[in-house]
Amino acid sequence: MGEIKSSEINIKPWHILLGGLKEGTTRIPWLNREPYAYWKGNPAVAQTRQDLIKCNVSENQDWNARLFAQDWFRESQEGFNKSDLPSQCTYRYKVYIEGSAWSVSQKYILSCDSTTLRVRLHNIILTKLINPKRIHRGLGIFDLMVNQLILIRVKPDNIVISKSMFNIYDFIQEEVKMDYVYDYIFHLLNSYAKLFRYKPSISANATELCVESMVCGAEGSVKKFMMESLVKVPANTDPCTMPAPFDPPTLYSTLQRKESSIQQVESFEKSCWDNQTITS
Repeated sequence: MGEIKSSEINIKPWHILLGGLKEGTTRIPWLNREPYAYWKGNPAVAQTRQDLIKCNVSENQDWNARLFAQDWFRESQEGFNKSDLPSQCTYRYKVYIEGSAWSVSQKYILSCDSTTLRVRLHNIILTKLINPKRIHRGLGIFDLMVNQLILIRVKPDNIVISKSMFNIYDFIQEEVKMDYVYDYIFHLLNSYAKLFRYKPSISANATELCVESMVCGAEGSVKKFMMESLVKVPANTDPCTMPAPFDPPTLYSTLQRKESSIQQVESFEKSCWDNQTITS
């Protein structure tokens, strides 16, 4: 299903897109990029996104945000000329905000080697793997305009420091790979199978699924992306080893470290705001 939905909005398989994003990040050095907070997406799916759009530049305000509503129907009619993800790595800051749930756009945004401004809501998937201090500044939805203004107007030398502190580009390029996804699926299915209280068997009227039967009915981009994401040979190494589940003390310590990191980010924001108030 992931390939079908991605094909509807012309998003290539991950390993191909990742190469394009890597190339896109090298076109414009970070300091030469537009010094604004960039977001492009569908605001209709969540009230929080509609609130975000209110932070956009207008005749009466400029909070250093450049926000664009994405019309996927129009894009599909025009050949997706304005939705190429690698070409969007032209801003120093990129905003991540969830839609009706966790948004798959998170990994695309983190791949651009831009400082990520993440609106802190509820669903956390990828970010639970990473120290919050390394990847983003947490933004409360009601403080979006103020905090964007703070971050983007700090002195240039502080910008360079903050950029290096929150760089997660290497993590995305090296760790977010389909090989690890397949390893995880293997461990997930293996653990699930151990819960069975019966011995599975193939029913007499079962139909075997193979690559050919799945692809033959597909057309256009769906078929193209399915073939491009096809794993042609088995892995020559064993699956990675899953770490043991956290015991309660370790889990508590991990959550405390994460909360401490978030508090440090918020403290930095407050300090910047206080300095802005004094100097103005």
